[in-house]
Amino acid sequence: MSQKKILDEKTAVHIVQQVINETKKAVIGKDDIIIKIILAVLSKGHVLLEDIPGVGKTTLAMAFSKAFNLDCNRVQFTPDVLPSDIVGFTILNKVTNNFEYRYGACNCNLFLADEINRTSSKTQSALLEIMEEGKVSVDGITRELPKPFFVLATQNPTGSAGTQLLPESQLDRFMVKLSMGYPDFESEVNILKSKKNSNPLDTVNQVATAEDIILLQNTVESVFVDDKVYEYVATLVKETRNHSMIKLGVSPRGTLALMNITKAVALLKGRTYVIPDDVSFIFKDVVSHRLILSPQARINNTTAIEVSNDILSKTAIPKITMV
Repeated sequence: MSQKKILDEKTAVHIVQQVINETKKAVIGKDDIIIKIILAVLSKGHVLLEDIPGVGKTTLAMAFSKAFNLDCNRVQFTPDVLPSDIVGFTILNKVTNNFEYRYGACNCNLFLADEINRTSSKTQSALLEIMEEGKVSVDGITRELPKPFFVLATQNPTGSAGTQLLPESQLDRFMVKLSMGYPDFESEVNILKSKKNSNPLDTVNQVATAEDIILLQNTVESVFVDDKVYEYVATLVKETRNHSMIKLGVSPRGTLALMNITKAVALLKGRTYVIPDDVSFIFKDVVSHRLILSPQARINNTTAIEVSNDILSKTAIPKITMV
């Protein structure tokens, strides 16, 4: 079996920084969100953005796809969107008298699924296989999706008109859940200025390729993890299952997601090995949406983010010595 090609850490960081700089041309004041989305992509994960409409989620996805020259499809999820709209369907060709497959919207590198909590459960379930396996199954035939492939999904805050809660099994498929929020005052002024004469998306240039993403993903997989870091991650996850404010803790899938994206954090910081600070940097973004809080937490208006921070603060940090 041939060994996967990887990049040296300096080259990897340079490529990622170029993509960040290009994306920032269209998305102002949200550098931390851009970085965390890239971390998820490099870890072969999917991203869920929960936000009110109009804060730049679609612009961010389009800018990111332009910087990497990715094939990007977007679906606005509504109650009448069907599973076949996502995964495709077969149709009879009357000339050849054979059934032929027609691609669905997910046949791309970056699938932007807008407002997924406004559509039916049946359509949401169509996302599960493509997110987990990178494949679609239609009429008993399984087909590979292009590589790289990842989903950037958005949902409106719970309680917004026409929304419903996503099932835990679907939330668990997302590596991270983020929120862009409103821009600060200075950023909003800069947004107004940037829109004065042109669309900022037009200024975003391609600086990398889809093949670069695959190389970066291979490089992330090669990052070294000390046994003490493995134990630290396992301890943090164990605490989510024993915390008094949590009814249901992080699954093993969540543990793997935390470990994988932590390796991407290390690489982005120019290292080929993980330290505990890499874990704490991304911990709450990976685990918070996976937690089911206890009735006591809801009574006290305690949030999943607050519980995640509490677990981090109370868990002993191991000392790692790298020679």
